[in-house]
Amino acid sequence: VASAPANRADVHFMSGMIPHHAQAVLIAGWASSHSARADIVRLCERIVVGQGDEIALMQTWLRQKGAPIPDAKATHMKMTMNGMDHDMLMPGMLSPEQLAELDAARGSTFDRLFLQAMIRHHQGAISMVDELLASEGAAQDDLVYKFASDVYADQTTEISFMEKMLATIPPESSK
Repeated sequence: VASAPANRADVHFMSGMIPHHAQAVLIAGWASSHSARADIVRLCERIVVGQGDEIALMQTWLRQKGAPIPDAKATHMKMTMNGMDHDMLMPGMLSPEQLAELDAARGSTFDRLFLQAMIRHHQGAISMVDELLASEGAAQDDLVYKFASDVYADQTTEISFMEKMLATIPPESSK
């Protein structure tokens, strides 16, 4: 049963954040198999669990609003413009080439590339929150406002944490 209609910006934000989170879950899931160091593996485990739970929350909210629901493993946001369907990456998401480079990396190279990518990824999520909050009438729904506020706070904190971790990774040796 659909509840009251949602603000268009809220639906766009929640729909776009699902593939954004799905990509974070995907690449964080690679940590153990890509020989990441222990503290990065722990960070990645938190990302997988936390953002996986948030994907379910967003899907439930969209379902309640009668809006289309992106798959939990969606890698792009589906948009229809001028009657044509388009796949688009949300801010901070990795391109297919960047994903392939990260997937091929191991050890400290993976650690460095992962942290650099996830910092940009989190910055992208923060820009999505900023865009939402700048939209007229957006985030009046309690759940959307709380979720967006949590994304902003959590990801800002994680960026600071990841920047400190990145500073401890030895520079790539030139060959």
